[in-house]
Amino acid sequence: MSRPEIVISFAPELRLFVPAERRAGHTTVVTDGSSSLGHVVESLGVPLTEAGRLLVDGREMPVSHVPVAGETVEVAAVIRPQRVPGAPLRFLLDVHLGTLARRLRLLGVDAAYESEDIGDPALAALSAAERRVLLSRDRGLLRRRELWAGAYVYSDRPDDQLRDVLDRFAPTLTPWTRCTACNGRLEQADKETVGERLEHGTRRTYDVFAQCVDCERLYWRGAHHARLEAIVEGAVREFGGATESLNVIE
Repeated sequence: MSRPEIVISFAPELRLFVPAERRAGHTTVVTDGSSSLGHVVESLGVPLTEAGRLLVDGREMPVSHVPVAGETVEVAAVIRPQRVPGAPLRFLLDVHLGTLARRLRLLGVDAAYESEDIGDPALAALSAAERRVLLSRDRGLLRRRELWAGAYVYSDRPDDQLRDVLDRFAPTLTPWTRCTACNGRLEQADKETVGERLEHGTRRTYDVFAQCVDCERLYWRGAHHARLEAIVEGAVREFGGATESLNVIE
C-alpha cells in the first residue's frame, strides 16, 4: 500500500513548534494513509490547542479528515480573542505558572492552580471535570486526549504571559475581587471584627480590609499595593475591565 504524500504549511505563530526544516513555508509530509489530519499536525509538534482552521486545498476541514495524496494543507493559528463555548471561562494552571495564576486572580479571573505536581493525567482530568482551560508550557500535556480545553503559554516571563492570556481569551476583569492565595471570593471585612487578627501596627495604620470567604485570609493596602496596582492599571488600560471598590489587596 502506497503512503500518501501531502504538502503542509503552518502559520508563523506555530512555527516554533515544528522542526526547523519545516518552518520556511510549504513542506512535504508522507502520511500512513489512515491517520487523521489532527494526528498528522500533532505528530509534527503542534498541539491542537494551538491550531485554528485547517484548510485542505482551500476548504476548511475537521481534525478527523484523513489526508489523501496530493492535498495541500494550511494550518492557521487560533483566532483571537478565542471563544471557549460550553462553560464559563475559567482556567487551570500547572505547577510552573504560579506567578501567572496570582496575577490573573488579582484581576478577578477565576484561575485554579496546582502548587504541587499532581501529574499530567490528573491535571488533564481536572480540566475536564471542572471544564477549565488548562494553561501550560508543556506541549505534551496539551496533547492529552482527556483534556477539555487548553492553551500554550508562549513566554516564560510573567508580564508577557499575562498579556498573552488576556489577549487570547479576553476574560472579564474585575480586579481586587479574588484571593490571590486560594482563588476564593473577597468580601469587605469589618475592622472591629478582624482586629484581633491584626498586628498592632497594621491595626493602627489601616481601616479598610477584605477577607477571603474560603481561606479567611485578610487583605489591606499594604507595602506592596503600589506594585500590584500598577499591574492592575496596566491590564485594565490595555484590555478593559472595571476597578472594583474592594481595592484592598496587600
